[in-house]
Amino acid sequence: MEKDKLLELRDNAITVDEYLKLRRLVGWKRLTREQAQKALDNSLLTVGAYLAGQPIGMGRIVGDGAVICYIQDLITPPQAQGLGVGSMIMRRLKAYVEEIRLPDTEMMLDLMCAKGREEFYRQHGFLARPTENLGPGMIMYLHDKDWEP
Repeated sequence: MEKDKLLELRDNAITVDEYLKLRRLVGWKRLTREQAQKALDNSLLTVGAYLAGQPIGMGRIVGDGAVICYIQDLITPPQAQGLGVGSMIMRRLKAYVEEIRLPDTEMMLDLMCAKGREEFYRQHGFLARPTENLGPGMIMYLHDKDWEP
């Protein structure tokens, strides 16, 4: 069978175990099961990429669905990179945001990109910040005083 016939995208099907496994495969920060489940439950959309029934990538949309949405957790583990999985997920995420955008409005679609992945997002129409009119993105981590990663 051809790869394309075995590769499929599924909306809102990623399980907490699949999510945690994909995060581990790319070396992202550890989440508790409770955090992971709440993140999935509160997403506007999750998209899982499956090859022969096994998860090989994912992405999700979070936000208010009217003014701003964010692409979050676009994950393609190293062993699945180069198959076009990330681009397939990206196209589905962007299409979803277009579907929910209110008529005659503009919606912001934002993301925070991992270092070294900027070109992938540029190829999908994203603008790197800062620009002449837009400042840099910023982040703050909130945690208990005795919290350890």
